[in-house]
Amino acid sequence: MARTRTTKKLAQRVDLNYFKRATAYKRAMMWLSVVVPLLAVGWIAWRGFTRDSRVYSSGRMSQAHAVLEKECAACHIQKTGEFSSHAANSACLACHDGPVHHENEVAAAVPACATCHMEHRGRIDLSSTSNQSCAACHGSLRVGSGQVHYAAKIHSFEDGHPEFALLRDGAKDSSTIRLNHAIHLKPIRQGPKGPIVQLECGDCHRNYAAEWKYAVSPNPASASYELLQDNSSGHAVQPVPSLKPYAPGNGREPMRPVSFATACSGCHLLTFDKRFDEGVPHDEPEVVHAFLVRKFREYIAAHPGEVRVIRDPRRDLTGEPLPPDVRVLTQAQWVAERTAAAEELLSRKTCKQCHALSLHQSASLPSIAQAAVRERWLPHAKFDHDAHRGFSCVSCHRKALTSTQTTDILVPGIANCKTCHAPGPEHAESRCFECHTYHDWARRKEVRSTYTLPALQNERDSSLGSE
Repeated sequence: MARTRTTKKLAQRVDLNYFKRATAYKRAMMWLSVVVPLLAVGWIAWRGFTRDSRVYSSGRMSQAHAVLEKECAACHIQKTGEFSSHAANSACLACHDGPVHHENEVAAAVPACATCHMEHRGRIDLSSTSNQSCAACHGSLRVGSGQVHYAAKIHSFEDGHPEFALLRDGAKDSSTIRLNHAIHLKPIRQGPKGPIVQLECGDCHRNYAAEWKYAVSPNPASASYELLQDNSSGHAVQPVPSLKPYAPGNGREPMRPVSFATACSGCHLLTFDKRFDEGVPHDEPEVVHAFLVRKFREYIAAHPGEVRVIRDPRRDLTGEPLPPDVRVLTQAQWVAERTAAAEELLSRKTCKQCHALSLHQSASLPSIAQAAVRERWLPHAKFDHDAHRGFSCVSCHRKALTSTQTTDILVPGIANCKTCHAPGPEHAESRCFECHTYHDWARRKEVRSTYTLPALQNERDSSLGSE
């Protein structure tokens, strides 16, 4: 006879005490629900006992401020037992000076320190501000008084940034030094009898930490006082107002203005007379004149027989009256004649090759136009040649290969920079802080901080108590 299966009989097979029976999984869950809260409470209590406030922090601090991770009161104002959510400017200025960005900056738009330098984001560089911080003002630039002299709508390097100012409106190099880059970048003879050499850009253009291949010769008489000055030709370098970043010397300084002593003297010898192997110093006309007089006086004193001057027929000029075949001069006359001849050679050929000379009727010596060499071509930006050392100079300054005029500006344009600096993982960084600095560190003040690490203060108090 077939067995009859009803729902009632099936329900009787269910163990009603199944959910009450203890299992390994249930025991583990019970212990976790008890132990984890206890551990959390104990951890919070321990943090409070040791006065470690990192439990309330939103993240780790930057590398420079890592020592302050336990010292919330160093940056955040404490009121009624609670800390402010944002660091106060006064806390930042207690240790750091924050010079203004621009004298015409709108006072109401000056951001707080923490607006651009956001902490608690891990071990980051706080100077690496975001484009949004810069665009908050430069996206719609306003000034406190007067007109805006800069582009008023710049959101990023790719969005709104204009061409560099020195390349706009047909700007020219204001330097008076005559230089032909195209000739110097071709094989050229080093000196009148020297070998053929191939100059490179780095032979003349280097930073302050570099050695010079064609520096001044070992002969001290031909040395110039340029080695003791920080300019290009003995004249004052044209001042350029700029926002200079605060950084110690690290060998990555801007290119040094080319000077005769460090770059030119190895080939241009400044010789003035066949009696001497050395050249005149690269200096003011008064210094050169005194040098020539001294050298000729010393020479004629050692060779008194040369006061008897014999006319050289090869130097006779057609139509000019012939001087006597033999002249006997005094030593003073001989020195005066040789000095005048040497100065005429220098002014008409040697010096004039590079300098603009002018002779006033009331002056016996020519005057040299101020060199006006610019030390910084991008006064409102910073550029690190060392970071670009993997590229050849002509890859950016390609116009130097064909430049024949001093007035040519050989700085590459913004399009050249954008080939590498652009958004995306396959391009170099292009944020504003890479080239621009906010604070004008030329107006930096000395800060005397009074903050003392609590750990050091407690150690000091304990040492005083033991005494």
